[in-house]
Amino acid sequence: MDIDRARTFLEIVHTGSFLKASHRLHVTQTTVSARIRTLEEELGRQLFVRNRNGASLTAAGREFERFAQSMVQIWERARQQLTIPTGRTSVVALGGELSLWNPLLLDWLVWMKREQPKIAIHAHVGVPDQLLEQLRTGALDLAVLYAPKMLPGFRVELIEEEQLILVRTPSRQEPLDYVHVDWGSGFAAQRGFGQASSAAPGLMVGLGPLGLSYVLRAGGMGYFRKGVAAPHIEAGELEPVEGAPEFTYPAYAVYPESAEARSDVQEALRGLKQVVAAP
Repeated sequence: MDIDRARTFLEIVHTGSFLKASHRLHVTQTTVSARIRTLEEELGRQLFVRNRNGASLTAAGREFERFAQSMVQIWERARQQLTIPTGRTSVVALGGELSLWNPLLLDWLVWMKREQPKIAIHAHVGVPDQLLEQLRTGALDLAVLYAPKMLPGFRVELIEEEQLILVRTPSRQEPLDYVHVDWGSGFAAQRGFGQASSAAPGLMVGLGPLGLSYVLRAGGMGYFRKGVAAPHIEAGELEPVEGAPEFTYPAYAVYPESAEARSDVQEALRGLKQVVAAP
């Protein structure tokens, strides 16, 4: 089985198009078609139905998807294991959203160094779609995300259920500018947008740490993770807005089903849970 054919198959599934898959793989559409044709000949089954809107899986294609996923993940796993540094027993590739690296995943890296020094770590930071793509292709063993999409062949496990709280800089100036952080569709669904202001916010940002740094430097108010805001509240740089609603903001660990049999990934999960549970 040619691994490039499995990757090509999965790209078509992901993009829904032979043409889009060719762009992502940086090959011609003819090459993509040839790989799928050869794959279908080897399997003796048609995998896609091509139509005006792109390509959709046949019943055989849906069945083959999980096997193709496993093959690509096994290949990536083998490639990573060949790069194990001297003195280490295995490699765990973990990714997390930008907002999660400080402090959760930074604390986790320190925990892994202390508790599992024989496990080498490949740490990645990225946006959700990028991290899910790396999970899907096997480049990551584990990712921590706020609102992960469901992927066939993957487990999703709740790691942390933090609160978003409304804080402001201590100031006599009224009203303070409301800085809106895009905490995702879940936050919007809970009516988090505009809670602090009857008017549209003057600044909207897509990254929590950026919004918090702006408020600390320029003044203002906004919703931020309780654990991240706490040190600034203790230092007198921020104060909670009394009576403002709080919003749940859960983080999840996503990993392939095959990782359930891997002790190193399970240790990584255990470490994440211990770091979250620590006072």
